[in-house]
Amino acid sequence: MTTHAPQIRIPATYMRGGTSKGVFFRVQDLPEAAQVPGAARDALLLRVIGSPDPYGKQIDGMGGATSSTSKTVILAPSSRPGHDVDYLFGQVSIDKAFVDWSGNCGNLSAAVGAFAIAGGLVEASRVPRDGICVVRIWQANIGKTIIAHVPMTDGAVQETGAFELDGVTFPAAEVQLEFMDPAAEEEGGGGAMFPTGNLVDELDVPGIGTLRATMINAGIPTIFIEAEALGYTGTELQEAINGDPQALARFETIRAHGAVRMGLIAHVDEAARRQHTPKVAFVAPAAPYVSSSGKQVGADDVDLLVRALSMGKLHHAMMGTAAVAIGTAAAIPGTLVNLAAGGGSRTAVRFGHPSGTLRVGAEATLVDGQWQVTKAIMSRSARVLMEGWVRVPGDAL
Repeated sequence: MTTHAPQIRIPATYMRGGTSKGVFFRVQDLPEAAQVPGAARDALLLRVIGSPDPYGKQIDGMGGATSSTSKTVILAPSSRPGHDVDYLFGQVSIDKAFVDWSGNCGNLSAAVGAFAIAGGLVEASRVPRDGICVVRIWQANIGKTIIAHVPMTDGAVQETGAFELDGVTFPAAEVQLEFMDPAAEEEGGGGAMFPTGNLVDELDVPGIGTLRATMINAGIPTIFIEAEALGYTGTELQEAINGDPQALARFETIRAHGAVRMGLIAHVDEAARRQHTPKVAFVAPAAPYVSSSGKQVGADDVDLLVRALSMGKLHHAMMGTAAVAIGTAAAIPGTLVNLAAGGGSRTAVRFGHPSGTLRVGAEATLVDGQWQVTKAIMSRSARVLMEGWVRVPGDAL
């Protein structure tokens, strides 16, 4: 007689954070084998999201078949002094049996505070009935602190409001995020803020040529190149890139060679197993364009244009961690991001992305010949979409 493993159910919350969505778990709610890093945890999260899916649709799971919606989060009471919650992010590959733990998701960071408060992970004495709850988050993937300012009303997280975020259809409550000391120095980064020691490098890419590049570890390791050098204007929307397989292959080649130069991998062949980091983005001076929603963006609405790729595709808006990299690079005179914005010193930048515009602030100082950024600041929003249990076949682990 054939036996069938019944489904198991796991407490979970489906949340939007910024322009991303993901499935959130408390570590203590996971099956015992998945409460620690390893093959069982990865197998569980793959099954929850519906990967690997050769059809590329994630029909049999919670994923939305894009890099922005194939995400998982695990939270735990913080083991770090001065922090409320440990936040671990897993980027789930759509078509491969692979969970990438090499970086953070800046967008979902906006939802961590709300989930931590609702899940009892923040000490009750630190949660005001009304006002702002300051949630101190330890980002475990990269070893960094994020401070989330979460609005509270009548003892509950306030999720509705008038704050509008391009790339998100409906307004919601504003959540301000502070990414402290965002230059990556620990796991997930390659050392210093500028791992090559240069603000701009000549990056030799076989089959493409020599490109000027700013390679920075801030928020997430990111390779910035000039749109013009690749024949782009910086006003492109998703289909212009994602509908061009040759373009996607070129960007992946650039990403792989940049990753080697940044010290993130030893050989370009390793890039396929590290899809989440580094990011690759292209920049251009401010210019008018029509966003993906049909909204007119004027040249005077932005300081520069940025388009970024995530998990091999042009992102529909901007990854939160890449926005930190943009803000940090813009604050440092001489980087390609700073030059595209007009050069000079600045403490904030507003950039155009496919869905509209975003403002991010960062303050940079030169200390003993090395650039330092104490924090980057941006506003996002977050909302619970569904809560209860996810179900997976009992033999998924």
